[in-house]
Amino acid sequence: MNVTIIGAAGQLGTDLVAEFPDSVQLTHGQIEITDADSVKKVLDAAGPDVVINTAAYNLVDQAEDEPQRAFAVNAEGPENLARWCAENDAKLVHVSTDYVFGQDATRTTSYTESDSPGPLGVYGQSKLAGERAVQQSGCRHLIIRTCGLYGDAATKSKGNFVKTMLRLADEREELRIVNDQQCTPSYTKDVAKMIAHLVRVDAAGLFHVTNSGGTSWDEFAREIFRLTGKSTRVVSIPSSEYPTKARRPPYSVLNVAKAEEATGVVMPDWRDALARFLS
Repeated sequence: MNVTIIGAAGQLGTDLVAEFPDSVQLTHGQIEITDADSVKKVLDAAGPDVVINTAAYNLVDQAEDEPQRAFAVNAEGPENLARWCAENDAKLVHVSTDYVFGQDATRTTSYTESDSPGPLGVYGQSKLAGERAVQQSGCRHLIIRTCGLYGDAATKSKGNFVKTMLRLADEREELRIVNDQQCTPSYTKDVAKMIAHLVRVDAAGLFHVTNSGGTSWDEFAREIFRLTGKSTRVVSIPSSEYPTKARRPPYSVLNVAKAEEATGVVMPDWRDALARFLS
């Protein structure tokens, strides 16, 4: 199986490279997925059986000001990849997000793959458009929705929640963190392993892949500080006291039973994953 990983230098991409060490590994400097000619040239040369796309525009607030850029990367890019895969009998593994949900303000049970999406902002809308472009392309595909990613390869510019909390804990005695957004923080190593299992059993269609369980951001921060012995106080606040340009889903925990059943692999609890990451 010849695998090509797009976004290989990112948090998830780096851990996918570890799962597929013989893969062709492409960074943004080597392929521009919004350019169909670049996609054709690079993938023709690589000749993959499986293309894994982790590239995304994921600046959630900035997307509200740059909708054209967000849709170019998150919708047109996957469409270009899907078209190449359809024409070359390759399989596209495309990574999406829990932000395709959010409009159901009363939700308290985890979303399954059969639940109707309803994004709140441009980022989620562009990612949902990317999913639909892949589904409608006719290519063999595996779409992975994930959530709250953190990993070892976080860049300084984007970071991740865990590393941001640890940095702020060294700078401040108290942090105000929202308590009314529920999701599942997910370790990229665990997500990459499950994606690799799904690829190897030739799974197809739409799958949710996160760590298991759910939590709020303030609770997540408290667990980070507990595990690292930080004395920083966490003050829980409603999201109304921390306004952002883009609205976040109030509840976006994803149900991972379908992926577990397809592979026989159980996703670790988010607390277990965090402890392993911090160790």
